[in-house]
Amino acid sequence: MAASAHPTLPSRILVGCLGPSPFQWEPPLHQAGQGRVEERDLVSEGAGQVGADPGSEAPSWGCFHGPCLAPSALGGAGPRGPPLNSRVSVWGQRRLISTQNFPGTLCGRTAPSGPTMPLPSHLLPALVLFLAGSSGWAWVPNHCRSPGQAVCNFLCDCRDCSDEAQCGYHGAWPTLGTPFTCDFEQDPCGWRDISTSGYSWLRDRAGAALEGPGPHSDHTLGTDLGWYMAVGTHRGKEASTAALRSPTLREAASSCKLRLWYHAASGDVAELRLELTHGAETLTLWQSTGPWGPGWQELAVTTGRIRGDFRVTFSATRNATHRGAVALDDLEFWDCGLPTPQASCPLGHHHCQNKVCVEPQQLCDAEDNCGDQSDENPLTCGRHIATDFETGLGPWNRSEGWSQNHSAGGPERPSWPRRDHSRNSAQGSFLVSVAEPGTPAILSSPEFQASGTSNCSLVFYHYLHGSEAGCLQLFLQTLGPSAPQAPVLLRRRRGELGTAWVRDRVDIQSAHPFQILLTGQTGPGGVVGLDDLILSDHCRPVSEVSTLQPLPPGPWAPAPQPLPPSSQLQDSCERGHLACGDLCVPPEQLCDFEEQCAAGKDEQACGTTDFESPEAGGWEDASVGRLQWRRLSAQEGQGSSAAAAGHFLSLQRAWGQLSAEARVLTPLLGPSGPSCELHLAYYLQSQPRGFLALVVVDNGNRELAWQALSSSAGSWKVDKVLLGARRRRFRLEFVGLVDLDGPDQQGAGVDNVTLRDCSPTVTTERDREVSCNFERDTCSWYPGHLSDTHWRWVESRGPDHDHTTGQGHFVLLDPTDPLAWGHSAHLLSRPQVPAAPTECLSFWYHLHGPQIGTLRLAMRREGEEIHLWSRSGTQGNRWHEAWATLSHQPGSRAQYQLLFEGLRDGYHGTMALDDVAVRPGPCWAPNDCSFEDSDCGFSPGGQGLWRRQANASGHAAWGPPTDHTTETAQGHYMLVDTSPDALPRGQTASLTSKEHRPLAQPACLTFWYHGSLHSPGTLRVYLEESGRHQVLSLSAHGGLAWRLGSVDVQAKQAWRVVFEAVAADVAHSYVALDDLLLQDGPCPQPGSCDFESGLCGWSHLAWPGLGRYSWDWGGGATPSRYPQPRVDHTLGTEAGHFAFFETGVLGPGGRAAWLRSELLPATPASCLRFWYHMDFPEHFYKGELKVLLHSAQGQLAVWGTGGHRRHQWLEAQVEVASTKEFQIVFEATLGGQPALGPIALDDVEYLAGQHCQQPAPSLGDTAAPVSVPAAVGSMLLLLILLVLLGLGGRRWLQKRGSCPFQSNTEATAPSFDNILFNADGVTLPASVTSDP
Repeated sequence: MAASAHPTLPSRILVGCLGPSPFQWEPPLHQAGQGRVEERDLVSEGAGQVGADPGSEAPSWGCFHGPCLAPSALGGAGPRGPPLNSRVSVWGQRRLISTQNFPGTLCGRTAPSGPTMPLPSHLLPALVLFLAGSSGWAWVPNHCRSPGQAVCNFLCDCRDCSDEAQCGYHGAWPTLGTPFTCDFEQDPCGWRDISTSGYSWLRDRAGAALEGPGPHSDHTLGTDLGWYMAVGTHRGKEASTAALRSPTLREAASSCKLRLWYHAASGDVAELRLELTHGAETLTLWQSTGPWGPGWQELAVTTGRIRGDFRVTFSATRNATHRGAVALDDLEFWDCGLPTPQASCPLGHHHCQNKVCVEPQQLCDAEDNCGDQSDENPLTCGRHIATDFETGLGPWNRSEGWSQNHSAGGPERPSWPRRDHSRNSAQGSFLVSVAEPGTPAILSSPEFQASGTSNCSLVFYHYLHGSEAGCLQLFLQTLGPSAPQAPVLLRRRRGELGTAWVRDRVDIQSAHPFQILLTGQTGPGGVVGLDDLILSDHCRPVSEVSTLQPLPPGPWAPAPQPLPPSSQLQDSCERGHLACGDLCVPPEQLCDFEEQCAAGKDEQACGTTDFESPEAGGWEDASVGRLQWRRLSAQEGQGSSAAAAGHFLSLQRAWGQLSAEARVLTPLLGPSGPSCELHLAYYLQSQPRGFLALVVVDNGNRELAWQALSSSAGSWKVDKVLLGARRRRFRLEFVGLVDLDGPDQQGAGVDNVTLRDCSPTVTTERDREVSCNFERDTCSWYPGHLSDTHWRWVESRGPDHDHTTGQGHFVLLDPTDPLAWGHSAHLLSRPQVPAAPTECLSFWYHLHGPQIGTLRLAMRREGEEIHLWSRSGTQGNRWHEAWATLSHQPGSRAQYQLLFEGLRDGYHGTMALDDVAVRPGPCWAPNDCSFEDSDCGFSPGGQGLWRRQANASGHAAWGPPTDHTTETAQGHYMLVDTSPDALPRGQTASLTSKEHRPLAQPACLTFWYHGSLHSPGTLRVYLEESGRHQVLSLSAHGGLAWRLGSVDVQAKQAWRVVFEAVAADVAHSYVALDDLLLQDGPCPQPGSCDFESGLCGWSHLAWPGLGRYSWDWGGGATPSRYPQPRVDHTLGTEAGHFAFFETGVLGPGGRAAWLRSELLPATPASCLRFWYHMDFPEHFYKGELKVLLHSAQGQLAVWGTGGHRRHQWLEAQVEVASTKEFQIVFEATLGGQPALGPIALDDVEYLAGQHCQQPAPSLGDTAAPVSVPAAVGSMLLLLILLVLLGLGGRRWLQKRGSCPFQSNTEATAPSFDNILFNADGVTLPASVTSDP
């Protein structure tokens, strides 16, 4: 309601319930009517107590300390409510509530009457503005009392939906068309464990148990911070069941659907079951013994009409051979609320006894649409002929093949109906086709008289599940004066419609007597069922039933897909095979994009169509709701004025009662080749919730391939979709949803669908384009489809920018856009023929984020997959160049395929690729080498004693137990055996790199080495340019730790590095190498780094026990997704770099990220000096930075501080001492609630053997300029100064009480007194053993 709706308003109004005010706004009755205007006097109430009957202790419908405004009064009473366009009017001394379009209640029962109280006129404008200030209503109550029957009924009877809290739902009232959902992020929403053994359910998250068979992320957030319900592994020897039960729910509508996501890896659990209990009966809605795919799986089931109370139970059963790890997330109840009462109904609608309005076609349809069954009462439906098969066939006649059956005691087949439709019970009866494939069962009606001007309508419910070949057809056979006419097909449903009974209806108008024929044909493992056949009162049987004539030959059996029904097969071919000439084409070769028949007969009706033919390219509608896809002519189409003459596929009304969206599918297609594309024309006019999408259905998995970006306003558009290579057969599905009753002639259509270049053998010029900058398209590269995580071709935007121009295109892997749960994503090249025996593949990659995984490059050739290169963890917010040599057999023409694989270890970060190039000849030696995928071109000299190995088996004769890169036994390194048996004393074993390209500036070569415990010998490092000269000699330390070595390199020509191990005549000795890295600039001192070229020797490897988070590296000049300082400390500009960590990704549970130094020698006293930057919005959102000393003696915290908003680099000095070798660890963690805020480090300096010297404050110690507005008034500056002085003094006194030796200096901007930015002291003596 806008404040300007009524320019002059009287001074007394009453519009709602106004809290504890003495003025109480009285709520309207629960049956607030559409179009009705109620008048109520202003009443006076005390303390906001409304709706209590005098002398009654029972709670009544009303408000409690605030108004209760149902979303039904706001147009949001669940999926059946109208749009949010309700209005409140005020007039005179009485309240006028315009309840137009109100499906429900504001707050129920009338309050006790009282004297009207005038509202002061000066308060009226403020009150009107107050009411108009929010969306619909301006008051959100704290509490609402509802009667028992209004709790947990899928309707928000209270404005804050508190009546549905702890009812399998959590949150504010859902907007129109959205489900009641529980995502378990806040609490279990009333779901509770009822298990009777140690095998039980609990609320959990992936981060609480990083290892094990359970999910590594929830389904809601797609991260390890999200919550779900889980049952952990159980090692009991006896079978046990873990059961999770919903709260008591009430009154589910016939359209109610429950959707959930579950995670159960095959082999972990014996059985999963979903059951619904109401009264004395328990219905099995779903049951499965697997196998289940990896990751989160979707399950959607319908409940049918449930009267009264019911509960839903999800159970997992394990036995001695199964661990039993299962998880459950995102339970959604769709369209479950009953319609709400209305005072009056739209023209033509039926007004139920309970004041609910239902559409005319919902009368007498064997469904309780009113909620009180008054739409199905005998007075209304007495003249209808209804057959529910409970006691027989009624007037219908059946041939062999139809069988009357029921669920209880039925066959143990997964596809068998779990309940009938009439009673929604396992005891109810239905008709099921047991005919063999190809010999359909026929059910015939009695002979009806000519319908004349009135339609004879048949409503029926059908069930098709378990086979794509199942088919139900409805024919009309008119009985002419001489002989029966050929049957006319009126309706056909084919394929898989799920485990629900689906409503349909046909209207018949005939000038001659007629019969209705229903034919059902099952497919392998499938079921075709019928229930509740209802003939309208205009269907008049012939008074004297004549003897039925034998049915003429007709199209009873549908032709095998994708052929039209008229196609005939030769007798010489097996059923399901296509005969063309002398060939019999098996079903798996139909629609495989390879023509077997001369005229391409086997590839007809395979998706490509202009919809001019009635076969419609094989597209088959599979809708089960109030919308369907139909082939229409351009003249019939509404809202598609731009369509050319001819036919197209259009969204139209349907008779179904279930899901709102409409679906249409192709027959099985493929496999397809990498160039496969779908081209289409479409239009979409829908506001605001409509959509049009293309989905690829592969073995039960559904992948969104395309979606119309926005409404095309009724005009036709063209688009194309890359489908790519798919190894298995698949279906294409168009899914659409529009509001045909909405404004502006809403609708959607599809035309001119063409599948191009889909044969796996087809080749194009683009297929040979491995070199690609991705500016025009993706060249020969295409995404794999093994999971829902995909590489996407994107344009530079915000922090995501390409390498080529900074404003162009590249390929991006972002697991959060759209939200995906797959573990890996593939980007593949099309098969290539080698151009030379060796080729060099170069590319630029971007691997950035606090919890990103691994990027890997491999080559596939003749069934073998060769790993070429990989990087793990964040590599900083910048593009890096990498290259790998492709080696082929000389003269070989064997094709190869390149594969980039993004492996997801975490959920925060992105991977990107750009500027891929292939050239003949070998690559230069790589700038970094982890030995994880190859030996990086190193060649062992002499006897070849150096070898690449891992210690995963634990049975290696000798060598480090873990590598340095991954710090696991699975990691690889290079090792040489220096034992006397392998290498006599004084002899050497060399390891020589490939040629490195010349250096434009001095660089630093770092490497990590490891020696055996006892005298492993000496490791020498040589550089070969024009000659060979030694640059380093290390007496390899024994021990359990990897140590860092570094060499300054200057080379204007191509050069090599040589590692030479000199034996020391000690048994079981060795030397190992790992993680070589070449970076610009001179080598830093141990433990020191200015972060301009990287992290130096500091390791940011993510530790599983801390949540797998990593420190990152970047600079202010590069846009970032994560908050970071604008300038560094070293240069004081955006061009500088620093190490940083975004604490906003941390969740509860003591998680942290470590930045660790190399191993440093023991020291009695040394000084660690560094600059840090912390920026948090509020004092209670506080990140923490700690300095830890880690050694064989344990871990010691020697410094720490909390973060707050200071756009400033601060200096800290810490005295360190250790009697053992140690590492310095910077730990970033949270001291409060999670919040966006960076912790950054720069200019870390370790001064070995030196005590910290406290620098005198000076204006020259400026780290970064502080931006202060020049026009700040002197009074404001004085106030800020006083406040900061008070706070600083207080904190200084606090610190003086505990740490008198601490001091700290902070960089400040020129012209400001240092006291304004004075930091706390931080230097601690070595004896301090606790975190300050």
